[in-house]
Amino acid sequence: MYLNQHEIKSLLNTSFDNFVDFVNTLPDIRFTASPYGKWSAGQQLDHLIKSIRPVSSALGFPKVTLLYFGTSAIPSRSYDQLVADYQRVLNAGAKSTRAYQPGVIYPAQRTALIQGFLLQKDKLISKLAGWPESDLDKYRLPHPLLGKLTIREMLYFIAHHNDHHLGKLKDQELQGHTWENQLQQLIF
Repeated sequence: MYLNQHEIKSLLNTSFDNFVDFVNTLPDIRFTASPYGKWSAGQQLDHLIKSIRPVSSALGFPKVTLLYFGTSAIPSRSYDQLVADYQRVLNAGAKSTRAYQPGVIYPAQRTALIQGFLLQKDKLISKLAGWPESDLDKYRLPHPLLGKLTIREMLYFIAHHNDHHLGKLKDQELQGHTWENQLQQLIF
């Protein structure tokens, strides 16, 4: 599906809000503990902020600056195609690059991280409003795993990336990675 600016804005709002809503339901231990070596909810949130911040900044750069990354001679991929391409890269073993890996997260950081995450959403949506629809397919930004993406594709990626990490958090619960089970394993 090919999304216009209004649809992208809606997709971004939904992906950010769903992530925050889920994180807000978690007790502090679930927010900060890393189950079975996986990133905690707080670490996932930190990772998302680190990955979104450069894009929200770049959307405010003069467009002549973005020419450094070239322009696209072909139309943007659809949302579904971008998601499929990202999944293919992940299935091939790609992992987050060091710059986007989270640090140790403490319960006291929750409020600041959520505020930072929502601030990035507001920046993206605000800056997106200043972009003509055609420029979303013209200008590109580098992605560490997918190469150069058009602005439209990068916005698709951000929405999907939020959903991807929310799915990881929810999947941990579905696979029996409950905190009670983990505490029992640690104790016994």
